[in-house]
Amino acid sequence: MKGALKIGRVAGIKIEVHWTFTLILLWVVFLDIQRGGNLASSLMNITLILFLFVCVVLHELGHALTAKRMNIKTKQITLLPIGGVASLEKMPEKPSEELLVALAGPAVNVVLAMLLYLVVPIQTYISLDAANLENLLSAPSLQTLLFYLFIANVMLVLFNMIPAFPMDGGRVLRAILSYRMDRVKATDIAASIGQVFAVIFFVLGLLYNPFLVLIALFIFIGAYGENQMVKQTSMIEGYLIESAMLTKITILKPEDTIDQVIVLILAGTEKDFIVVDQEKIVGILYQKDIIGHVKFGSMKIKEIMKQKFRTIDKKEELKKFFEMVNKEGQRFIPVTGDDGVLEGAIDMHNVSEFLLIRSQLIN
Repeated sequence: MKGALKIGRVAGIKIEVHWTFTLILLWVVFLDIQRGGNLASSLMNITLILFLFVCVVLHELGHALTAKRMNIKTKQITLLPIGGVASLEKMPEKPSEELLVALAGPAVNVVLAMLLYLVVPIQTYISLDAANLENLLSAPSLQTLLFYLFIANVMLVLFNMIPAFPMDGGRVLRAILSYRMDRVKATDIAASIGQVFAVIFFVLGLLYNPFLVLIALFIFIGAYGENQMVKQTSMIEGYLIESAMLTKITILKPEDTIDQVIVLILAGTEKDFIVVDQEKIVGILYQKDIIGHVKFGSMKIKEIMKQKFRTIDKKEELKKFFEMVNKEGQRFIPVTGDDGVLEGAIDMHNVSEFLLIRSQLIN
């Protein structure tokens, strides 16, 4: 994710924080100052937020490490103002596996809340009247910090278990529904419920708290995106790479120049090219690299082509393409046949056209 700072690795999973995370720290300090707070209270609130996001990282690690047991890797965990996102290569499709992965995150927060309950005198806080409770909680102390963390973990469980996409509760709901219906219909139901909750949060955000508007947009877009992705996956079920691959492609040689490639780009619709030397695929030349070197017309493309790339066999299932795009980030992939011979290419644009045609045939 652009604008993210890597802060370390846990179990081989990269942990990074997006620059927008600083906004929540500034917002917390701003609210504290508005309420008449001082340096001590501001530091207390910042410390609380930092510890809270440690809990969020542990929550996401719960998802990631459970998915790892099912041979599903996680590229990174990114901290955002609205929480954390674990970028799994894919979600397990078996209802039992998705249920375990979805529940693993909230389960971590349940354990944290139980541990905090053992060290925080919760009953003391509950027995106080409103005025004394406010005075106690406004005084910076370790006990107050732990109490807030206890409440925060309870809230994380309750919020994440809302039965709507893209919350964990939505994935739990889909997994349960998938035992009785197909995954597409189960996703559609969970996504629809998610969008209803998004509208509710949006209205509440306009009336009470602008932060809820941001959460509403996150839920609405996430629910819609998940629904579309599952529908697309269902449309390509049973199809092979050769069904959607490009066969009329221009093959370049390492000694070709930038000027020669620019002529090809202007004369046709191709943007990315495969470079072959003695019938062996040696590189991929992307449009962005060509545009970045248009001033060097005599430069040979072997100097700027990407030599690290993946290929895909034409007999692989089409869904393998999406898995590779998500895992490798390579959106233009050479397609090979028998003995690794180049037979074409596949990219997101052509697959999108294939999906468009499939959707019209279905409808």
